[in-house]
Amino acid sequence: MVDRPSDIANGLRSSLNVIVVGAGAAGLYTCLRLPSHLQVGLISKSPLALSASDWAQGGVAAVMAADDSTELHIQDTLKAGAGLCDFEAVKFLVERAPECIQHLIDIGVAFDRHDNQLALTLEAAHSRRRVLHAADTTGRAVVTTLTAQVLACKNVQVISPAFVLDLWLEGQDCCGVSLLYQNQIRWLAAPVVILATGGGGQVFAQTTNPSLSTGDGVAIAHRAGAIVRDLEFVQFHPTALTKPGAPRFLISEAVRGEGAHLVDEQGQRFAFNYHPAGELAPRDVVSRAIFSHLQVTAMDPAVAHVWLDLRPIPADRIQHRFPNIIQVCREWGIDVFQEPVPVAPAAHYWMGGVACDEMNRTTIPGLFAVGETASTGVHGANRLASNSLLECLVFGSQFEHLEVQSGQKAQPCLPPLPTAEFAFSPTELTSLHTIRQELPRLVWQAAGICREGDRMAAAIAQINQWRLIFDALPTSKRLQHLLPGQSLQLTLPNREAAFYLWAETRNLLAIGYLILQSAAFRTESRGGHYRSDYPNVVSDWQVHTLVQGDRWFTAPVR
Repeated sequence: MVDRPSDIANGLRSSLNVIVVGAGAAGLYTCLRLPSHLQVGLISKSPLALSASDWAQGGVAAVMAADDSTELHIQDTLKAGAGLCDFEAVKFLVERAPECIQHLIDIGVAFDRHDNQLALTLEAAHSRRRVLHAADTTGRAVVTTLTAQVLACKNVQVISPAFVLDLWLEGQDCCGVSLLYQNQIRWLAAPVVILATGGGGQVFAQTTNPSLSTGDGVAIAHRAGAIVRDLEFVQFHPTALTKPGAPRFLISEAVRGEGAHLVDEQGQRFAFNYHPAGELAPRDVVSRAIFSHLQVTAMDPAVAHVWLDLRPIPADRIQHRFPNIIQVCREWGIDVFQEPVPVAPAAHYWMGGVACDEMNRTTIPGLFAVGETASTGVHGANRLASNSLLECLVFGSQFEHLEVQSGQKAQPCLPPLPTAEFAFSPTELTSLHTIRQELPRLVWQAAGICREGDRMAAAIAQINQWRLIFDALPTSKRLQHLLPGQSLQLTLPNREAAFYLWAETRNLLAIGYLILQSAAFRTESRGGHYRSDYPNVVSDWQVHTLVQGDRWFTAPVR
């Protein structure tokens, strides 16, 4: 999918009511549900089809079967969330799910069917088969349909490729953004800004996320003074393809739901040694089971793997449900019909994010957040499988109620002013590449599946050192102190690629620091946060972790 040429050729519209940052499922569905009389700018730093939503395989959860109920879906979500889900948010999510699914069907999403009924599969920690899917490329099916619908909306202008640098604040209110667009840093005004930039998996060396998942929305909001919440809770997917040279391609949880077995080198189903549900235990439990088993059995646990055996599933079932997994494995020399797949855990989903309410409002007036960027309280300490796409839909649908008050008139887009020009020096690029390469390794070692206080303290000190180096770069001194309306022209030869490297490194340094500090702050283990020096759940820590500026504090679960 590509952007409409007219958007690029005609430049930015002179007046916008809403800016949406991010074009995955959350951003696209938000654009689709916003009132059609509002002028919307959809900013994407990559072509529309390249998002983490597009990679989602398993499906989307909703109560659609006669033997299921909202009460069961709520209870499953609360149980997975390990005491940190906000009940009213979960209730809202589950109750609105069938309506949103029906809307997707109405606009053309072709979910799989069996005997003319929606086909539902079982995933870990669900008590019923309630996960709708489109083979094993559900995210792609949803995003493709949403993209086509959004591109047909005359009130939506796609601004791509563009990278949002910071929020534009007037006093305490958000009134727009600064961004790189067409080789210039510009300022774009609107009374409403919606962050939908997804997660930050690229801060970890091992991740199932695409390269664009650099935590931009959380970093941007934190710099502007918004409260961010529960950043220590990261879900590590237990089964990512682990083969030299291959990307950490996610092997969907639905594979285990359909009957695949996790086995070790001896062919033993070891997961039952760690939890009665074996392969179908919650994701954090299965990830730690693999991690712990490799610590005991592998010569080098850091690069070792276990095996996911699909052969217990009937071959025709594998062919029907998992064609994309079959294809990707085949590309890497693995025949899933004849041999098991080498897998190991990888960072997958960030439960924390920008704190917001059920209307997606953050603590900054005019600023909203939706999807993985947001912390709505529905996931708690550990997300229930296939509730992520659902969150994008349910909370994105809330924007149909958005009102831009008559006193909130959008300011005109300021024209680019060639006040200065610059290029990145070779020395700066070397420093940026070094930090960008070493940071994910550090965070993976210190804040991965198992964490420990002294190791995190050392990692925090290293990140602070890197932040000093980053802030001292001539480019950083120039770009981090731009005033509203002050534009810059980027010069050849480095232009956008170098700017993206600078901006993403800035954001990754911020979220790496935030994750580590939050993990050090919470002295217990719960959900996606496990500390070997504090391995137990502590009742006093049944609270949210909040961060504003340099202050960490707690708030009760609602």
